[in-house]
Amino acid sequence: MDYRLLGKSGFSVPVLSFGTATFGSGHEFFKKWGSADVEQARRLVDICLNAGVNLFDTADVYSNGQSEEVLGQAISGRRDKVLISTKATFRMSDNPNDVGSSRHHLIKACENSLRRLGTDYIDIYTMHGFDARTSVEETLRALDTLVQSGKVRYIACSNFSGWHLMKSLAISEKYGWARYMAHQAHYSLVRREYEWELMPLALDQNVSTLVWGPLTQGRLSGKFRRSQPIPEGSRIAQGAGEGPDIPDEWLYDVVDVLDAISHETNKTVAQVALNWLLQRPTVASVIIGARNEEQLVENLGAAGWSLTEEQIARLDAVSKTDMIYPYWHQHGFNRNPFPT
Repeated sequence: MDYRLLGKSGFSVPVLSFGTATFGSGHEFFKKWGSADVEQARRLVDICLNAGVNLFDTADVYSNGQSEEVLGQAISGRRDKVLISTKATFRMSDNPNDVGSSRHHLIKACENSLRRLGTDYIDIYTMHGFDARTSVEETLRALDTLVQSGKVRYIACSNFSGWHLMKSLAISEKYGWARYMAHQAHYSLVRREYEWELMPLALDQNVSTLVWGPLTQGRLSGKFRRSQPIPEGSRIAQGAGEGPDIPDEWLYDVVDVLDAISHETNKTVAQVALNWLLQRPTVASVIIGARNEEQLVENLGAAGWSLTEEQIARLDAVSKTDMIYPYWHQHGFNRNPFPT
């Protein structure tokens, strides 16, 4: 397994990491993703570690804390062999202060995550979303306190807009506080909006990308086919899709090219789609999920090889996304170090 540095830090993370939103069964929404118990989770962790994947991503909101609890039990006795990334910001109860990125909520949320995970520190602590009701200064000061206390090693953000991230980086620099080393963001062959502004920002500021949803709720898994019904049991079939609809014909055009390259490389459609992401600028790690061992083993096969430049170009062309303003106008004066 290859490793890459996280942003400006000297901290290395594996190019594939494992998302544990499928652990636990404490919420109907997340049960549609999966509901692994401790025994199943321990087996999935074993498979990951044997493959060199030692970064496990979770969040307090996943199954109302059960994902963290199950992960904590699954790694019990081997904390020194794993890296943990967890997140906070989203609402955890009806308490008016049990949501957001205030100092009050973040310190409490971090302590609760540490207890559920059975550890005394978190390797990467991530703001799950941008809290527009709390000043950026308050959020970053609280996060710096957690870093200085030793409870958190590095901080990251997720689902931020460009200005959210840039303002945060500027404030961290101004006061000498801990800075966001990574941005956990949705990115795939059929969700390429990340390239318009957030990727150039990440290149300029040396912020790594941790990719979530790399197969876009299974659409790029090889199970979605032209003129065939949506697979039973899939997240899409259960109404657990995320984001705006993806036009069927465009999706299947992308899958057709994935199919062709799959035959050329003797890799699965999912492995090709994941490997494409590993070739993109700023990407430090792609977070893969799995309902079962078979899916996990398949996804792990995305690492250790590379698509050719010609294959990447074909995937780039078929998945090209129409830009919105001002990105299409900026593209006309293309001096971006990463041409989209």
